[in-house]
Amino acid sequence: MFGNLGFTEIMVLGIVVLLVFGAKRLPEIGQSLGKGIREFKKSLSDAGEAVNSGADDRTAVSRQLDAPATPPTSSEPKRLSQ
Repeated sequence: MFGNLGFTEIMVLGIVVLLVFGAKRLPEIGQSLGKGIREFKKSLSDAGEAVNSGADDRTAVSRQLDAPATPPTSSEPKRLSQ
């Protein structure tokens, strides 16, 4: 989409942004944009760590569930329904 922008188009966009927001607001906008990008990346990495650690917990739980049961105390098999 923006791959065909030349130097003149980028300069025109920069001048328009400068006229719309003013020279004093541009550093503030850049700082807030940078903070937003950093927070977004941090939330993505935190979510990825949570997913990865959750997968480890599930395998531990499934291994506990798959553990062999204790042998029955009586010689009769258990009946589920009668």
